[in-house]
Amino acid sequence: MIKKIKVDQLKPGIFIHDINCDWLDHPFISNKIKIKNERDIDKIVTHGINEVYIDTDKGMDVVDAPTKKDVEIQGELDKLTDTKLKTGSRALLKEELVRAREIIKESKKAIYNIMEDVKLGKQIEIKQVENIVEKIADSIFQNKDALMSLGRIKQKDEYTYMHSLSVCALLISFAEQLDLDYKTIKAVGIGGLLHDIGKVKVPIEILNKKGPLSEKEFTIMKEHVKLGCNIIEQCTSIDEISFYVTAHHHERLSGTGYPYSLKGDEISIFGQMSAVADVYDALSSDRCYKDKIIPTEALRKLYEWSNSYYNKNLVEQFICCVGIYPVGTLVRLESGLLGIVVDHGVKGLLYPLIRIIYDTIKGVFVVPYDKDISELSDKGIKDTVINYESPERWNIKPEMYL
Repeated sequence: MIKKIKVDQLKPGIFIHDINCDWLDHPFISNKIKIKNERDIDKIVTHGINEVYIDTDKGMDVVDAPTKKDVEIQGELDKLTDTKLKTGSRALLKEELVRAREIIKESKKAIYNIMEDVKLGKQIEIKQVENIVEKIADSIFQNKDALMSLGRIKQKDEYTYMHSLSVCALLISFAEQLDLDYKTIKAVGIGGLLHDIGKVKVPIEILNKKGPLSEKEFTIMKEHVKLGCNIIEQCTSIDEISFYVTAHHHERLSGTGYPYSLKGDEISIFGQMSAVADVYDALSSDRCYKDKIIPTEALRKLYEWSNSYYNKNLVEQFICCVGIYPVGTLVRLESGLLGIVVDHGVKGLLYPLIRIIYDTIKGVFVVPYDKDISELSDKGIKDTVINYESPERWNIKPEMYL
């Protein structure tokens, strides 16, 4: 049985199922470890970890500990699901997807060239970066879901470039959700595009290691933030906001982040925003050493961690921005139908527009048709989304149906 306990309840013999923090916020080889002695416990405590999940089937039990349930978290998330999303004129998804694909293709090449130039000791050409960000911003303003849905499609060997692009797009959309002005949105986007630029100075064998990092390797990896700051500081024309996005994207409100161990309001609001966007994209993407988790689970984790590590208000705004079921994700309805989310429902986050493509009861693909969950709800018809489905499991490429 999986239970959640406070770290002061740990003792030798307990098996930790999940250390319960972002993978870059702890130096352990795995999230699953068996506590052998007090030194193991001290190690967890000194890294600012407050709570962990334990597996009582693989180690000692803590009798009074609650079982791992998402009831409380879901209860809080349910308050957000009634939020009505912003509406207004925007380009049709199908039309903007065509342009978004070209922007992604062009941007990946540009990001690669920027990183290669930095490796050779050249300064960042800020005009080139601004050009990329302006095109991404324009696409987001036309229809944010086009580029953001395509941004989730990443090959493991192109993760570094696509992650930079995705975080840029997420931050631009996030900033728009917060009603920030265009100058600020652009600066946030530039910071997002460059937030991991310091990784070009990290040894490639560490950056692309397929297994867990050792403590020494983890220490070296963490240096990418300061290295990135040094690179960006050479660009005298870069906005301070862009610098904060890079400098603070691994800081945590609890003071357990890096590289400066800043706490609370010591972290720039733009750094707090980038921390949320960065970890969401990292969790929901396949990497060379770790498989992705489903977007809804990534949002659950973000919301849970907002009690300690992230700004809760910003996390709530981010969830409203990307949606409980982001456009382009595969979901299962209560009726057994599978479909692709093609639009957020104006009624609330739990009422998306679904493009039905498969009937799990009959075991057959169907001629695609759209089903508006909000309209069904208004008519008293119950066929709600019950969960997210893995496209890989069903051998489905959601982007083909958008």
